Amino acid sequence: MSSLSGTPTTASAGEERSARIAVTLFPLLILAGGAVALAAPAAFTGLTSWINPLLGIIMFGMGLTLTPPDFAVIAKRPIPVVIGVVAQYAIMPFLGWLISVALGLPPALAAGVILVGCCPGGTASNVVSYLAKGDVALSVAMTTVSTLLAPLLTPVLALWLAGQYMPVDAGSMAWSIVQIVLFPVLLGLVVRVFLPRLVNKALPALPWISVTAITFVVVAVVSVSANAIFSAGLLVLAAVILHNGLGYALGYTAARLFRLPIPARRTTAVEVGMQNSGLAAGLARTYLTPESALPGAIFSVWHNVSGALLAAYWRRRSTPAVRDGEQVPAAVTE
Repeated sequence: MSSLSGTPTTASAGEERSARIAVTLFPLLILAGGAVALAAPAAFTGLTSWINPLLGIIMFGMGLTLTPPDFAVIAKRPIPVVIGVVAQYAIMPFLGWLISVALGLPPALAAGVILVGCCPGGTASNVVSYLAKGDVALSVAMTTVSTLLAPLLTPVLALWLAGQYMPVDAGSMAWSIVQIVLFPVLLGLVVRVFLPRLVNKALPALPWISVTAITFVVVAVVSVSANAIFSAGLLVLAAVILHNGLGYALGYTAARLFRLPIPARRTTAVEVGMQNSGLAAGLARTYLTPESALPGAIFSVWHNVSGALLAAYWRRRSTPAVRDGEQVPAAVTE
């Protein structure tokens, strides 16, 4: 399950093919949108007012895909969920700060990198976990919990870490996250409960609605950050690659330290490394500066590319299956 993929825990060959297409096309479409915005930034600056509504649409789509069994996983297996969510909010914010210090990023860019780290897990993480032969039910639970905690944890962490570089209005940011994230997700849940047949008919279209919305968010952010991209694009790209890659590695390490099964380790790595960078870009554009939104825009492209590559690598390695939350004996040790 994912607001981007609609991939269920148990998938058919057709669903797997659809998921592969999604993971391949999403970064390409986002990359194309960013390139167009760079080529003609003036044509798209008017889209900036649509960033938050588009993010709300994405979160509404996430709410539509959630079902009672997704929440049952949290009750049945709380320890892996807690490990993943704690790793998410402990590792990525501090990684963002460390990378900003190590690379000597300017204040606006440093704040943007840190804000990416303070956001919840990315909406594409569920399909990447599925393709990586991870624990998809656990991935959905981790994404859900980290998203629901975002109104509290994202502003507090941003104030603490990004506030060292520029002023952060944590109260207003928290209210924005409630409006952009919490309300749409809850509305999606309500619609799913009361209009299940209608939602089931709409599910195949949700991936494309979500990716279209994300693409427009990236176009809007890039269009007002074109000058910053040309002057500091490589530096930001280096920060993003380090942030994302170390997130995967440390997320996997955390799960391994707690002796989680291999599918759960892969899922934890993906959940920690992939961020809701579209949300970060929108918040940075609203509460920081246009330049601060640049790391989120670049992260939106890169983590989809890296996630697809990581999933392809793990799929080639034999791994234990997960059935009803229980691991079948492993054929490989990681």
